[in-house]
Amino acid sequence: MTEIKLTQFSHGAGCGCKIAPAVLDSILQSSKINIENDPRLLVGHDKKDDAAVFDIGNGRAIISTTDFFMPIVDDAFDFGRIASVNAISDVYAMGGTPMMAVAILGWPINKIPAELAGKVLEGARRICADAGIPLAGGHSIDNEEPLFGLAVTGEILISNLKQNSTATEGCSLFLTKPIGVGIFTTAQKRGIVKPEDFDQALQTMLTLNKPGETFGKLSYVKAMTDVTGFGLLGHLGEMVDGSNLSAEIEFSKVPKLTNIDFYISQGSMPGGTKRNWESYGNGIEGVDDYKRSILCDPQTSGGLLVAVEQGNENEFISVAESIGLQLECFGKLVKRGDARILVR
Repeated sequence: MTEIKLTQFSHGAGCGCKIAPAVLDSILQSSKINIENDPRLLVGHDKKDDAAVFDIGNGRAIISTTDFFMPIVDDAFDFGRIASVNAISDVYAMGGTPMMAVAILGWPINKIPAELAGKVLEGARRICADAGIPLAGGHSIDNEEPLFGLAVTGEILISNLKQNSTATEGCSLFLTKPIGVGIFTTAQKRGIVKPEDFDQALQTMLTLNKPGETFGKLSYVKAMTDVTGFGLLGHLGEMVDGSNLSAEIEFSKVPKLTNIDFYISQGSMPGGTKRNWESYGNGIEGVDDYKRSILCDPQTSGGLLVAVEQGNENEFISVAESIGLQLECFGKLVKRGDARILVR
């Protein structure tokens, strides 16, 4: 079979395909979505959170989420794996345990062989197996551009539920994966990325956010979300706005992919970086062009952003170490001030 590069068939890549935050807000407001006030719906579309959560009684709830996008890599098997890790992440970001998934596939059947769509599904099955869940079905359409993702169902004890809007003043901020994926995948599409550099980005995207299941059981974890297409500042902004707080972060302590500066110097920034800043940059201080290129970089299958109650940082770091994570605090949540986020 002639080598086919999937990224050549899509206008966007990974979570960089997401509609800009400001545009999404406009869509949701103009659509005037109204739902009956159902007390069983603990987290709905109005929360700007990672997934919907529905109370099923006896102190338990169901988590429901979906995520899909166009190829961020050329290899079909890896595309299926990355999209699946990214979709399952929303359950982990709520502190839950995934139960099953169904696939969402769009494929240009007259442009790309169907066998490659099969490779995408193979990748999805591999990740679902790693997460301990079945890929139980799905739906496919003939589409102009390839796209893939999952709808995932999870479960959780309501007492363990984590949201992105429940942080408290004084919380310390941690991030479980380095950022810069958008920069590296753009460099790959331009043909300038070094194989060893792209491999670190790939391995980051292929790592399940399973630690979220452990963090959900920690009472001193006050808020949690995953960092995806809106970049670190976008998802941190949702956390501080939802919690009516501000954040102060130390740029040097934000985990970043190795050699990221080289690709920034080559102008390897995805278009989503600029769209992100234009959507939510108001009220963010201390950000120059260089910091913006990293902090607003759209992440695909990014890490968990965790807010840990003041005084529990050492215990949290120890718990993280016990499951293979080396974490460092990169910021604090403070009383709401003039700046939503201050970058030092």
